[in-house]
Order: sequence, then C-alpha cells, then structure tokens
Amino acid sequence: MNATLTDNEFKLFKKYIEDKCGIEISEGKSYLIETRLYRLLVDSGLTSFEELYNLIMRANDLSLAERVIDAITTNETLWFRDKAPWLMLEKVLLPRFVEMLRKGQRRKIRLWSAAASTGQEAYSTAMCIDSWLARNGINDVTLSNFEILATDISHTVIDMARNGRYDAISVMRGLDPVIRDRYFKKEGTVWEIDNRIKSHVKFQQFNLQNNYLLLGKFDIVFCRYVLIYFSDSLKESVFSKLYGVMENDGMLFLGSSELYDKTDKYFEMMHVDNAVYYRRREQRL
Repeated sequence: MNATLTDNEFKLFKKYIEDKCGIEISEGKSYLIETRLYRLLVDSGLTSFEELYNLIMRANDLSLAERVIDAITTNETLWFRDKAPWLMLEKVLLPRFVEMLRKGQRRKIRLWSAAASTGQEAYSTAMCIDSWLARNGINDVTLSNFEILATDISHTVIDMARNGRYDAISVMRGLDPVIRDRYFKKEGTVWEIDNRIKSHVKFQQFNLQNNYLLLGKFDIVFCRYVLIYFSDSLKESVFSKLYGVMENDGMLFLGSSELYDKTDKYFEMMHVDNAVYYRRREQRL
C-alpha cells in the first residue's frame, strides 16, 4: 500500500493535532503527518488517511488518539541538556533555596518539568540537587525538601519515565559516567535509576493547553523545547498561565535557542555568565 496525504486530509489532521496537543504543523511540513501516521494507517487496515481520520473521530478510542499524539510528538531529550540550568541551580539558586528553607520561608521548593518526555530533565534535576547538597556537606536540607513534578501529554512516555529504565544509548546521551555510576545500576543491557532519586520525582500526564492552577505554585519551571511547536496564540497562553502558577520570585528556564518576545510581558530576562533564565515580574507589563 502506498497512501499519500491529500490537501484535504492534511487540513483535517492539522486541525485535529492542534486541537489535541497544541502542535502547529505548517503546510511545508505536511510530510510529518504522512510519515509519522503511516504505520498507524497500516496497523488499522485502512487505505487512506481520510479513513484513518474518520475512524479516530468515530471510534472515541483513547488509545487510538494516544497513538496519534505519540507519533506526532518528538520526545527528543537527553541528560543535563544545555548544562546551563543545572549550573544556574548550583551557582545561584540552590544556595538561595537552602537559606529560604532554613529560615522557614518555604516548606518545600517546588520544581516543574513541563513536557518532560522520558524523564531525563526531571531526573537530572533531582541528581543535581542531591549531588550539590552532598558536595557541600549540607545535612539539614535534603532532597526531600524539594518537590519535582514532571508532566507530558503522552501517557506512553510518562510510563517510561516513571519506570526509570534506560537503554545504553539513552544513558550515553549527556550523562557523565561518574553520575551514572553513582545513581544508576545496570541490569543486563538496561540502566535503572536509583530508587531514592526515582521516588523524589512525581510523573503525571498533563496537556499544556489545560488549566495549570490545580498543579500548585512553583519556584522553578522548566518549559524547554516544546513552545517551538506551538502557535503564537498558544505560546502567549502558556506564558500567561505559567505566570499565574509561579511564586513571586519564580524562575523559568527555556531552551538555549528559544527567544520569544511574548516573555517580556510576564518575565524579566536574567543573565549569569553565559546562562539565561527568566524571573517572574512582580506585575505584568
């Protein structure tokens, strides 16, 4: 079978994908829909993408919708990606958070890894905090004083992240062997993250188009390499909702290559050495 995506089929799926997960696919990238949904088309025993669309709309099958989301979302990630957020944690933020905890200004420091994919960002954060506390001989503040929430739209990748088991190729991508040997154990060809680190990260399925208020307030939000797939209006909505769930002095990390004029209204760009983060404004501009 050699099904080709027609213009009308592209329009149908473009709207469906944007409605479901916020990803905006331009006409110049219609091939992404064709190539990524082709396997689902074949597995469903269908001969055209219009038939697949009609089946999805008619079936009311959550597993089928989930397979569409899994096929379209990129889920590209690695350990300690860009390095800058964790350098910022160690040099600036963790000393400040320890002082706040000691003074009783916070009961918990809350961090959110939005669009967490298979968990590398959230686990990197937990390992960074734990390692820094140990290196600095800090015993009165522990990893238990930090609450890390990791979310993604895909149940599939959230389940993978929650298991904390990675193949050799995944482990090699950005993970220092010293950190690997300290926090992972090898079982055959699989590396499993230490249960103590795993227990300090809570994973939850969540769509960034939804209401954020039930997630609570956060001191740090990682929202990296996901907004690049969203429309301008959805980017604006995300920044507005992030502003609403961040503490007054909360910090936002975007990807190192991501620059948006939409941030200025809600966040102030901060520079430390070559690293950039965004601090929540006291009032919106």
